[in-house]
Amino acid sequence: MARLARAMSVRMFMKRPPGKDHPGEGHPAKPKRSAYDKALGLLARREHSRRELKTKLRQGGYEGEETAAAIDRLGEQRYQDDDRFAEVLLRSRIAQGYGPVRLRMELKTHGLSDARIRELLDAAEVDWNISAAAQLRRRYGGGGTTDPAERARRAQFLLRRGFAAATVRNVAHADVDEADDDAY
Repeated sequence: MARLARAMSVRMFMKRPPGKDHPGEGHPAKPKRSAYDKALGLLARREHSRRELKTKLRQGGYEGEETAAAIDRLGEQRYQDDDRFAEVLLRSRIAQGYGPVRLRMELKTHGLSDARIRELLDAAEVDWNISAAAQLRRRYGGGGTTDPAERARRAQFLLRRGFAAATVRNVAHADVDEADDDAY
């Protein structure tokens, strides 16, 4: 039995002779895809901003002119659209419970202008107080608290999620008012 195990382990580490079934040999090299094809493949999976596509193509070894031409062509064909990308991203992040400060910063990293970001956030018509309160309920349950340390912890949670300080104050005061009502 031991001899069989030793023979099998020796075979596993032996170098195989080159042949048709040996990986890397006997197969012609795959031609490199064009920047357009690569970008189209990325867009087939999910929406990307122009800036994001440019970065990914450059990381893939594509030159600046080829990258720019591919992205321009995709834009002309309406396969890539920064406005559509921003709307999809915004809806997704709002559904995940992020606040307007976080959304503004994330959209800014994708190269959208401040004016366009403001338009998108206004068009979303979200009541940020309700959204923040929902995040608190999801994270900490329905009960309010009068403990200052716990209130500070909850406020920091909302601030990290990207809610404005005014929203956090409104929600925190509502939380304290609910806790006071429950005490009576």
